[in-house]
Amino acid sequence: MKTFVFAFLWVAFSACQNQPVVEIQTTMGNIQVELYPDKAPVTANNFLHLVEDSVYNNAEFYRTVRMNNQPNNQVKIEVIQGGLFEDSLVDKIPVIPHETTQQTGIRHKNGVISMARNKPGSASSEFFICIGDQPALDYGGKRNPDGQGFAAFGKVIKGMDVVKQIQMQPDSGQYLVPPVKILNISRIK
Repeated sequence: MKTFVFAFLWVAFSACQNQPVVEIQTTMGNIQVELYPDKAPVTANNFLHLVEDSVYNNAEFYRTVRMNNQPNNQVKIEVIQGGLFEDSLVDKIPVIPHETTQQTGIRHKNGVISMARNKPGSASSEFFICIGDQPALDYGGKRNPDGQGFAAFGKVIKGMDVVKQIQMQPDSGQYLVPPVKILNISRIK
């Protein structure tokens, strides 16, 4: 029995060690994110594909959502959002099927990265990072009226101080003034 438990733990440990890691280089510092293609294959692999195609070079973090800047939302969240921002650029990226947190098991906890969307199946390039636990963004959560939540696919493993610093920058109607430049996103593991 001990051999079985050790073998199981070794396989689980090895799987965790093989997750891809990307680094988001910004003008405010770097953020490292571990991706979970084993749990969210469509979403994580789409993000990796966009990274490898240099889609995010010269993108930006353009939105900050804090408790004090969402007066019209009954369900409040805390995130920063980034990507291409311009609809003319976003519309060129193919949309992907929606992977709910119910399917993946990846909950919107502190540091989790997830895809922004309008209706389910409309996500493509825009993403956000949670500051604090955000269960309202999970499947069945109340932030989006359709109850499908958002597609989480990884977690910040280094640089949450940078995420929090970006979140506290000046904004106008949740849009950062000025946006924080994403110089590059590259796979480092």
